[in-house]
Amino acid sequence: MGLYNNRIVVKVGTSTLTNDAGKSDLRATDRLVCTLADIHNMGYEVILVSSGAIAVGRNKLGMHSKPDSMRMKQAAAAVGQCSLMYLYDKFFGDYDKTVAQILLNAEDIEEEEKKENLTNTFNALLEMGVIPIVNENDSVSYKEIESEDRLFGDNDMLSAVVSILCRAKRLVIFSDIDGFYDSDPRLHPNAKLIEQIDCIDDSVYSLAGGAGSRRGTGGMRTKLQAAQLAASQGIDTIVTNGKRPEALYDIIKGGQAGTLFTGKK
Repeated sequence: MGLYNNRIVVKVGTSTLTNDAGKSDLRATDRLVCTLADIHNMGYEVILVSSGAIAVGRNKLGMHSKPDSMRMKQAAAAVGQCSLMYLYDKFFGDYDKTVAQILLNAEDIEEEEKKENLTNTFNALLEMGVIPIVNENDSVSYKEIESEDRLFGDNDMLSAVVSILCRAKRLVIFSDIDGFYDSDPRLHPNAKLIEQIDCIDDSVYSLAGGAGSRRGTGGMRTKLQAAQLAASQGIDTIVTNGKRPEALYDIIKGGQAGTLFTGKK
């Protein structure tokens, strides 16, 4: 079966949703939601994969640093997911949009019957004009948080899996930098943005550094892995700066924004 040309998956990370103090960045969240709602009004089906539960929960619980034990991470995720969905429901509601929460575990993807039910749920929600908001179920899933034997790795990989499940034409991964560079632009001022990559091989991986923002879990390497997985199913992946969600307007028109990883034809 082919891809849906009007279906787009957008992944937003903790670094986009929070400010330098680790608190919710309400202006950034509103700009993101406004853009997604506007694109939805243009006839696109939108699925949002959102990180941020642990960071938001940590702030609400008054933790001054990242929790280091599994039980505290999962407690922060449980509190944060409520706050995160409250924010999304409020902001999307301001633009007359209905959202749904979908929390996933690895077995939801690995077991064929569960995967089919999940796909049917996505399709039903999208047919009704609902915007699904997806996260891995951090409050019960130890694999997503820190296991080496994990299916998703982080929400970059989760967004690629969701794109494949929903047969979306495009996956947009918002990062804390403008795209994929030939070296880390935070360390090398002369780093050059690579606008298009048609094949993700060892030479491309060699350009990727480690983890990105201290508030998130993934760096550019996980975004490459996600783009590679999506590309294998013909899905185009665009990595661009989450602080400028308006880039989505250019992306849906086929314009240049960030780095395009082309899907296999």
